[in-house]
Amino acid sequence: MKRICLFVMTNLAVVVVLGIVANLLGVNRFLTANGLNLSALLGFALVMGFGGAIISLLISKPVAKWSAGVRIINNPQNADEAWIVETVRKLADKAQIGMPEVGIFEGAPNAFATGAFKNSSLVAVSTGLLQGMTREEIEAVIGHEIAHVANGDMVTMALIQGVMNTFVVFLSRVIGYAVDSFLRKGDNNNSGPGIGYYVSTIVLDIVLGFAAAIVVAWFSRHREFRADAGAAQLLGRKQPMINALARLGGMVPGELPKAVAAMGITGNIGKWFATHPPIEERIAALQNAQPGQV
Repeated sequence: MKRICLFVMTNLAVVVVLGIVANLLGVNRFLTANGLNLSALLGFALVMGFGGAIISLLISKPVAKWSAGVRIINNPQNADEAWIVETVRKLADKAQIGMPEVGIFEGAPNAFATGAFKNSSLVAVSTGLLQGMTREEIEAVIGHEIAHVANGDMVTMALIQGVMNTFVVFLSRVIGYAVDSFLRKGDNNNSGPGIGYYVSTIVLDIVLGFAAAIVVAWFSRHREFRADAGAAQLLGRKQPMINALARLGGMVPGELPKAVAAMGITGNIGKWFATHPPIEERIAALQNAQPGQV
């Protein structure tokens, strides 16, 4: 979950910055100078949408290191660290990808993989995961993360996020222009977008952004099933991944920091934004998979 959450949050921040820069450069006035220029708007939406997603993808690894406090294992300091590095190396070779950077971070049971390219990725595991699982289960979790890298999931999610961003930017400005035109009907001093346009686009960027996040989360949940199956393939059997999932299901998740706890989404609505399927569904999918599917 950390992998996708970091990507989405970084992407939103980049898109906001690009939007502010576009406003300062007068792009909105250009788009509405002689009526709404839909062709120019579509080009603007594509640049904004995919620009934010691509920049987020390219900086995903350093942002993940910084935000999670990852310590990269350059020279293993003990037998456990040496085993983790060797496990990542072994599974990366099986998946036919370049050796990822390997890191450890403090916190509740968790692990993630990130990076813009298959051959220069990062795989990180938490201290809580290392302390609460057997080596076989940890190997399965690492296999899951390696499968994400091998499947190109970060690039896939970036493309999906880019498409969603493009729709959000395009639709919010079309609707914002319509609202502004209605509010300024009969105003002969129409030299550019008015307050109705700016307010509408800001509100719609947020509302449609949430709708886009639901779509991105839906795709993310489906990629998790595939990564589970990928881990089973890398290990040669599915039981270790099933055991690891069962162990994760029995662990108490870490609390959100107080600064963001109020922003947490829970209940039925929260299921729409969940980047991972329920543990029970993931275990069932592995148990019901045919031998050739894992």
